[in-house]
Amino acid sequence: MSIAREARIGVVGVGAMGSGIAQIAAVSGHPVIVVDTDATALARGASGLERAIQRETEKKRMDGAAAAAAIARVQWHHAFAPEALDALAGCELVIEAVVERLDAKRDLFIQLERVVSAECVLATNTSSLPVAAIAAACTHPERVLGVHFFNPAPVMALVEIVPALGTTSGVTARTRALVDSWGKTTVVASDTPGFIVNRIARPFYGEGLRLNDEGIADPATIDWAMRELGGFRMGPFELMDLIGHDVNFTVTRSIFEAFFYDPRYKPSITQQRLVDAGMLGRKTGRGFYDYREGASRPKPYEDRALGAEIFERILVMLINEAIDAVLWRVASPADIDLAVLKGVNYPKGLLAWGDAMGLDRVLTRLTALEQEYGEDRYRPSALLKRMVREGRRFT
Repeated sequence: MSIAREARIGVVGVGAMGSGIAQIAAVSGHPVIVVDTDATALARGASGLERAIQRETEKKRMDGAAAAAAIARVQWHHAFAPEALDALAGCELVIEAVVERLDAKRDLFIQLERVVSAECVLATNTSSLPVAAIAAACTHPERVLGVHFFNPAPVMALVEIVPALGTTSGVTARTRALVDSWGKTTVVASDTPGFIVNRIARPFYGEGLRLNDEGIADPATIDWAMRELGGFRMGPFELMDLIGHDVNFTVTRSIFEAFFYDPRYKPSITQQRLVDAGMLGRKTGRGFYDYREGASRPKPYEDRALGAEIFERILVMLINEAIDAVLWRVASPADIDLAVLKGVNYPKGLLAWGDAMGLDRVLTRLTALEQEYGEDRYRPSALLKRMVREGRRFT
């Protein structure tokens, strides 16, 4: 049974992500119930959603009547007591976007099960916690899954659908079809640390940090190389500054710990020191770059030979991570390439990029790095070795 277009959607948590999800569902025609414990956040979310939808009319993407109808579909409930969740009783899907703490999410799901119907799908928007651990708190874990939007949710096309160990195929299919109907691009990921995008993207930041830490190049030069020679929209340092080092470092550390301290995901002390100092990037005015009024941006050293070395080193690490994700069945090759195209706006899918570059060249470069550093961080994926040996390609 599919989730109907007019089905009521619940959203718990009214930060930027929760408000964005509420906007998507309301614009798609659903009655939406938003619940949060913070009355101020609710008021801010309601005014923010109204402004966002009104901007759509200014850009001629919606007419005034449709915008007014979408705004009217959203109800805002202050969860000052557990009974406030009763407003979610008629929902067919509830998506939580609360604080990224396992105990908070598990407690919420226990409360939700007391309120919603047996048919209601319960979804978590977690980006780093195991869906199985959240579902384990439920009496009916078979109706729990991850539905991971990217920020800002109304703008970013990708949504990762993450079934847990006990999630039924029907729940996965129903939820994916619904999110597809919202105009999103969905991919199915296994319930492993970082899912697809946050796992595969780690070397973009990690190897950039390593190049800087070693003194091979400064952030401005590394960013220039990745933009100018690699075709990326932003380099790793300007992107980390945009995301916020508190957020980026926490995700890296979470994945590192979840993979039992695999050196491929090892965090950078340099980034930790920025977090320690409160230099979190754009939102605090300083990160790797200085965003304060009157500050000047450092100039890159535009040496194309050095730039090519930087770009290739980061790229082969990314390609290797994508190939390893295929090996460990994180997702299908098609979904992996689609995820990096739509989730982090890479100029090419990494598996297709590996084919174009030549998998033998990727292997040669990684092997040289592994020999030079003597670190497991640079180990080539077993699947990469196998494919080179057998002369196979992804495309």
